[in-house]
Amino acid sequence: MNKLFIQLLESRHITDDFLHPKYENLTDPYLIPDMEKAVSRIKEAIKNSEHVLIYGDYDVDGVTASTLMEDALTLAGIKPENITIMLPDRFADGYGMSPKIIQKAKDTNTTLVITVDCGSSNHDIIRELNTLKIDTIVTDHHECPEALPEALAIINPKRKDQNIPDTLKNLAGVGVAFKLAEALKNANLIQSGQEKWLLDLVLIGTICDNMLLTGENRILGYYGIKVLSKTRRRGLRELMRIAGVQPDRLTSESIGFQLGPRLNAAGRLDTAELSLNLLRTKSPTEAAALTLKLEELNKSRRTEQRAATDEIATRYRETPNTSSVIIETGSWHEGILGIVAGHLVEDYHQPAFVLTELEGNILKGSGRSFGDFNLAEALNHAKNTIISGGGHAGAAGVKLYKKDLVSFKNQINDYYKSLNLKDQDRYFVTTADLFTEVAEDFTLDLLDDLKLLEPYGAGNEEPIFCLRNANILQIKHMGTNGQHLCLNLKSKDGKIIKCIAFSAPEKWFSLYQDENYDFTVKPIENYWNGVRSIEARLLDIKPSATS
Repeated sequence: MNKLFIQLLESRHITDDFLHPKYENLTDPYLIPDMEKAVSRIKEAIKNSEHVLIYGDYDVDGVTASTLMEDALTLAGIKPENITIMLPDRFADGYGMSPKIIQKAKDTNTTLVITVDCGSSNHDIIRELNTLKIDTIVTDHHECPEALPEALAIINPKRKDQNIPDTLKNLAGVGVAFKLAEALKNANLIQSGQEKWLLDLVLIGTICDNMLLTGENRILGYYGIKVLSKTRRRGLRELMRIAGVQPDRLTSESIGFQLGPRLNAAGRLDTAELSLNLLRTKSPTEAAALTLKLEELNKSRRTEQRAATDEIATRYRETPNTSSVIIETGSWHEGILGIVAGHLVEDYHQPAFVLTELEGNILKGSGRSFGDFNLAEALNHAKNTIISGGGHAGAAGVKLYKKDLVSFKNQINDYYKSLNLKDQDRYFVTTADLFTEVAEDFTLDLLDDLKLLEPYGAGNEEPIFCLRNANILQIKHMGTNGQHLCLNLKSKDGKIIKCIAFSAPEKWFSLYQDENYDFTVKPIENYWNGVRSIEARLLDIKPSATS
């Protein structure tokens, strides 16, 4: 092993169990409440050839979970023609179970509804399904209310009424759906080993929903990469091809920043059915057509997103923001609000809500946060100013009347101030895991060793290194507007390494050649014409502490 990698393992206290997790160490799915009830009801549905309706969500987690649940039920013995998948429309229905499910269930003669990535708070709709003698199994990972819906089974590791192992509480919606598939396997309804082919979906949904990649998710992610590299899904293979993602070089970055945005683009700008159909298709022709459609939508999403962030940046240049929590409104596409809020958090280091105006003087938006500010709790504090809202600590949705905007802003900001949070900027500080003065330490062997830690994510962040007292040999500006920076650095041992900074901060463009700095970097692989070489992604530059 590379010496830097050995030092990294020691500094992070990483054991062999983490490097090489065992599939058989997955947590018993029956430790999640109501799992036995759900399996028993599915057995009954198989025996009676019942029609099952899967109700999902329009994001990547919801779409992958919907596909996984269909595959699991099919493997368990429910005929494909007896399964219907229904996804909400982001714009017409919003998050959660839509009342439209009632008519859909009647039209399809459904007797069992299984939700994925939603349902824990849909009391009224589940109650109405009960009156129609339609059972509901909820599989979800969102925060649960104190009083749960009257569903046949509620499989949610965040239930407050039960003692559930902590390692299960970080599952994505698709991860919870997989635990049901695992339970079906343990009940001998799915042939042992067949459930592992579902892990490509688990990996994508887990990474794209920004879940912790430790504990249970470490095991699922570790094997998920292996499965995705060999996926049988024609749509995923075509998506990887058009996104330039090589199956044998999969990383959390390529999944989160190449595959994820393309899959998400459908639900953001059009209908999530496009991504769902891509994951389900067995036709190469359909896979190619759907992938091209997603590619077009993703380009449109980037254009809309850039226009919104530029508009807000222009506002701030004219009138600087003085609030603790950014709350911006405009005439923007609903589907990009969450992404724009995320960019505001990165650019201004403040929690942010971005809202757009709908008919009826209603504002609808998304929030993003970081550190110690919990958006779900903030919305609960401001509940008298909103029509509806909720989500996670770091991401939430909200709807309110335009007339209540000022009150909403005041209550959210007052709540932030009441917390008296300290030093929140520390969450944006790029801290190196290890320091070195010799570029010779950055080798292809190091890159190969680092792959053992994939997939990266929260709780298992990608390692960062600091190359100290390195000299700038050459500076190049790249990109259409010269917004990217390429530096050739010479370290103390005389070795040279190329560093790239995309959309580099303005202050970096005033650097001079032949000066020494400390460079915070992330080693990356350059693969061109079959030749591998090592470069570095530039994350931070500071005056050299050792010069």
